[in-house]
Amino acid sequence: MESVNPTSLQAGQPWPLGAHFDGHGVNFAVFSGHAQSIELCLFDADGQFEVARLRLPCLTVEVWHGYLPGAQAGLVYGLRAHGPWRPDKGLRFDAAKLLLDPYARDIVGDFIWSPIHFSQEHPLSRHMDTHDNARLALKARVVDDHFDWGDDHPPTTPLAHSVLYECHVKGFSQLHPDIPAALRGSFAGLAHPAAVAHFKALGITAVNLLPVHYSLTEERLVSMGLTNYWGYNTLGFFCVNPRLASGALGLSVRDEFRHMVKTLHQAGLEVILDVVYNHTAEADHTGPTLSFRGLDNASYYMLAAGDASRYENYSGCGNTVNVKHPKVLQLVMDSLRYWVSDMHVDGFRFDLASVLGRTEQGFSAGAAFFAAVAQDPVLCRVKLIAEPWDLGSGGYQVGGFPRGWLEWNDHFRDGMRCFWIQSAASPHAPLAHCSRGDFAMRLCGSSDVYQPSQRTPAKSLNYVVSHDGFTLADLVSYNLRHNLANGEDNRDGTGDNLSFNCGEEGPSTDPTVLALRGKLQRVLLATTLLAQGTPMLSAGDEIGHSQGGNNNPYCQDNAITWINWQSPNTDLLAFTQRVIGLRHLLQPFHNQWYSGIADLHGVYDLSWWEADGSVLQGDAWQQLMNRALACLVGHPGRSLKPVLLLINASSAAVAFTLPRGSWQVLLDCAHPQGEPPAATPATSTLTVQAPSLCLLLQT
Repeated sequence: MESVNPTSLQAGQPWPLGAHFDGHGVNFAVFSGHAQSIELCLFDADGQFEVARLRLPCLTVEVWHGYLPGAQAGLVYGLRAHGPWRPDKGLRFDAAKLLLDPYARDIVGDFIWSPIHFSQEHPLSRHMDTHDNARLALKARVVDDHFDWGDDHPPTTPLAHSVLYECHVKGFSQLHPDIPAALRGSFAGLAHPAAVAHFKALGITAVNLLPVHYSLTEERLVSMGLTNYWGYNTLGFFCVNPRLASGALGLSVRDEFRHMVKTLHQAGLEVILDVVYNHTAEADHTGPTLSFRGLDNASYYMLAAGDASRYENYSGCGNTVNVKHPKVLQLVMDSLRYWVSDMHVDGFRFDLASVLGRTEQGFSAGAAFFAAVAQDPVLCRVKLIAEPWDLGSGGYQVGGFPRGWLEWNDHFRDGMRCFWIQSAASPHAPLAHCSRGDFAMRLCGSSDVYQPSQRTPAKSLNYVVSHDGFTLADLVSYNLRHNLANGEDNRDGTGDNLSFNCGEEGPSTDPTVLALRGKLQRVLLATTLLAQGTPMLSAGDEIGHSQGGNNNPYCQDNAITWINWQSPNTDLLAFTQRVIGLRHLLQPFHNQWYSGIADLHGVYDLSWWEADGSVLQGDAWQQLMNRALACLVGHPGRSLKPVLLLINASSAAVAFTLPRGSWQVLLDCAHPQGEPPAATPATSTLTVQAPSLCLLLQT
């Protein structure tokens, strides 16, 4: 601060938003459409002592701005917004609260929950709590760093060739024995050669990371000694979460993240971020005043109709970000562009993405956010994945997102769980949604969902397991959730899992139980990885990771969620590698819709058969007690030879009559590693165990 004269604050520019060092000084620009004035508070390097307080001198179209000549990168600052305290009008200005710049690239301090962060003594009070929170408030630090990207370039893997791997930065490597202890649980750990070797051997093409933005743990969890491990509680949309950096490489938090991206790119792997723009860490109307609420509550959040003191809660987390407002939309767009342009990420998965498409009339694929992304020269070229629902009325929008967007397809998830798991649980009962017609529809890209809007099959992101719910091993080991460790008396997490414990709840030594569990895991992996669409694998499922039946471990930063590499299921790992390899080799389904019509040579692009070799058609598709069928792909994606899938979800082995010709069995899910016991061609019939799936290639 010695080189800065606080009285020399100049007009500056209203752009870009945030604090930016130009080599000679720092320009500050802060949006607030309702504040009467905004103060810039300067602190010492550690953020402990305020050394100057200056009013931003200019207001240009709702942006307050000023330029501080002589200021340097590393300057620590916070903001105070002056205006009326009228919660009934949606206005919650409280100049006693130091506010974090929404555009902060680097956040100073460790957040400690305290009553002084709250602007009201009681949720129903209309009077502010005027206690100053600067001592404990988070501050921003001005940055000016340049990373040597070298020849880094995005892998730009086509969707038809993509296999996504969803993982948590810490959970992946925290227990990995081949990664140095100092690097475990961090970006550096994810970039370590042992991690990269696993990704490459597995065959995935993209690492989809759970949130890495700066987030807070809710006060409720802190009081119980828990933490928001998943990180779906963002406060800083431009800032890397420092808890995920090791510091062991001598790099800044941002540079450790960039080093990870660069390393994964060199291995041909894309990096996709899970992002949370639907709500912030300021929670509901009783929550703390940390940033957005104090700067312009009425603009940043959707206020409840008829009661501006409350929020619309489409997120289920207390508030909903108001992307309908132009400056809030700009915040989201600026953040996304930052992560692509400055951090080189390859795409995003948007948590509760329906919020981003909400208009005054409800969800719309033509909403301003989607239009802004579609025309943006930076964002239009990266992968965009929607979690296509939120918690509000009309929020379920699977199939409703614009062209170009992928969607998490819960029709696929539930359909495959029904067909394989519930069939095993109730082999002699007719079960709804377990028909062969339902299975075929999901296997072939969910054409009922995506074809009417002329979207390609690859827009269906197929998954059976994600971070949110049972792991694959637990899906076939537990009938009930076991979430007591979460502190909510086992009430949290869904109770509708379509799971089956295969005869014994939890760990088992019964060989019959273990054999069934193994088969079910393999057929679920095989159908996910071979199906038409873009597959996603949840980290740890390839080695049988269990969370002890906890299907909502968002607050468990411990061995419940950390992948156990000490005792991996090596057979399951080999099986998963084999299936992904076959997907890459054969591309058994095109990224085009099938017609079911024969070509000039009488060859069908896709046809379906009964086990006895007759055509599957008409009412037979809905025969709930018949769970065996065959799928013949006459024109597979990579191979010029036909591919045949034999599917048996019944309770007993089924002998399939094969189409004419000689067939080579490439995958048999009845075997622990998927490799058939003999390499001899099958020519007339093939018996498929139950439950199992076989993949054959015509020779």
